[in-house]
Amino acid sequence: MSPTTETLTAERILEATEEVLRRHGPAKATVVDVARALGVSHGSVYRHFRTKAELRAAVTKRWLDRTSRALAATADDGERAPALRLRDWFRQLFEAKRDKAGADPELFATYSVLTDENGEVVGAHIAELVAQLTRIVEAGMASGVFAPGDPASVARALFRATAHFHDPCHAREWTRPEIRDELDSVLDLLLRGLAA
Repeated sequence: MSPTTETLTAERILEATEEVLRRHGPAKATVVDVARALGVSHGSVYRHFRTKAELRAAVTKRWLDRTSRALAATADDGERAPALRLRDWFRQLFEAKRDKAGADPELFATYSVLTDENGEVVGAHIAELVAQLTRIVEAGMASGVFAPGDPASVARALFRATAHFHDPCHAREWTRPEIRDELDSVLDLLLRGLAA
């Protein structure tokens, strides 16, 4: 084994895969390209990820998990009022998605293709986001700030009601100057509806 192969980790492979995807796009990027970028054989990559599809799913999950992890701190901040946490959580979700779309449009387009291929990964990501929202709604209901109800159902409804601000199919609209005001208006309406 070469020294490079000995230190090859799944994380290094995912980093290289992201770069290869950025450079070549999802249609042309291959496992051989990833291996070449790492200076290893493609067999070394396959020791960590059995198939190209598995590698693409893992890089998609890694990309989506960045958003989930960033939002978890807000969702679990028991020191802050639930209504404020809910508002901040949605604002952070919007900004994270907007930044991904605007900062690197080529990579965002690539991940749009990858998320279409990896429905299970996307489903798990959405489930994690809804679980975070559920924790905020539960805290609001427990404190009497939000009206009683089924927290999970309420969280799913909130997520769907705000899709315009986080679903990538709306990304072209996120650069409009008034988009943040529109998000705040929707959140004001939703929070009034949740109030006990």
